[in-house]
Amino acid sequence: MNNEKIWLSSPHMGGEELKYVNKAFEDNWIAPLGPNVTGFENDIREYLTQNGSSDIEVAALSSGTAALHLALILLGVERGDEVICQSMTFAASANPIVYLGAIPVFIDSEVDTMNICPEQLEISIKDRMARGKKPKAIIAVHLYGMPYKVDEINKVAKKYEIPVIEDSAEALGSKYKNAYCGTLGDYSILSFNGNKIITTSGGGALITKNLEAKKKAIFLATQARDDAPHYQHSEVGYNYRLSNVSAGIGRGQMQVLDKRVEARRNMFHFYVNLFRQIEGVRVFKEPSDDYFSNHWLTVIEIDESKTGGLDREKLRKYLEAENIESRPLWKPMHMQPVFNHYPYYGTGIAEKMFQNGLCLPSGSNLTSNERNRIEQAILNCFKNRV
Repeated sequence: MNNEKIWLSSPHMGGEELKYVNKAFEDNWIAPLGPNVTGFENDIREYLTQNGSSDIEVAALSSGTAALHLALILLGVERGDEVICQSMTFAASANPIVYLGAIPVFIDSEVDTMNICPEQLEISIKDRMARGKKPKAIIAVHLYGMPYKVDEINKVAKKYEIPVIEDSAEALGSKYKNAYCGTLGDYSILSFNGNKIITTSGGGALITKNLEAKKKAIFLATQARDDAPHYQHSEVGYNYRLSNVSAGIGRGQMQVLDKRVEARRNMFHFYVNLFRQIEGVRVFKEPSDDYFSNHWLTVIEIDESKTGGLDREKLRKYLEAENIESRPLWKPMHMQPVFNHYPYYGTGIAEKMFQNGLCLPSGSNLTSNERNRIEQAILNCFKNRV
């Protein structure tokens, strides 16, 4: 019996990547600049603006974390400043705040999208301002590809004149009101890590609204070297630029992005159909037609009071025994040992989601045999309540 590992989200090559990579080798562009970098930035820009979204500029970087770090710098965040951050997210959303010596202020989720709660956001801003600390920025995340409540978050941000950094690391191809995620914040970031919907093996991008901001980001990302014949530095810089080889992989991946989105959404519908026959399991889906998720990962929430005591962890361990990877939702940042002493505003929604939620295998390269294995394992687990 074939019992090879079924991964949560593994890389999926499209076939054209080698053409760009080989070209980089042939032309000796083995550097953090070159035609693939420029071409990849243009590919992303054209993709994200194809629905008539406002014009953007794209800087290809070594990671989404690097993009977040530079966005905070460009917004003037310094030591002692406060930055609001969605609590239910990966640590990379919060780490760059601490890199700068700033203070993260964590915000709970809301139940519709699992993302930053607009009500708790405004409560936190009012309270921080009453304490004499107006937040410098808001980091909002499209968790697992599901757009956050963009209009409501932007309304609060505009009211208090606080810029929004849109963490679209997991949401390339997702849309809100037909505008692509990655174009909805004052600054936006993407990730091309190996588990994302497309990958450059490691990489990311910073998306800005103007060319000068892009130029400044690239300046900082290439060690902040001044325009001089010798090496001169008036600012602290970083080694954050994407390599021309990695960008070549990205160029090939961009050609199949829509197919990857379609495949992930098909996996989501596979799970919707599967769990129709199982009581006590909620599959997270778009709350209205305003939302279009790439469903990078399909997420379920298990109500053990309706499943005969079968909870998230029992299902995860059962799948693990079948060599099928699944994963709990991100543990909220305000519960993490490294962050639990920072301010938090919420009512425990993110904690409940973490306790009961599970991410299921969602890769665009899953075969029909692998889907059958997943289905049989889930049905057996719920049938036997093990």
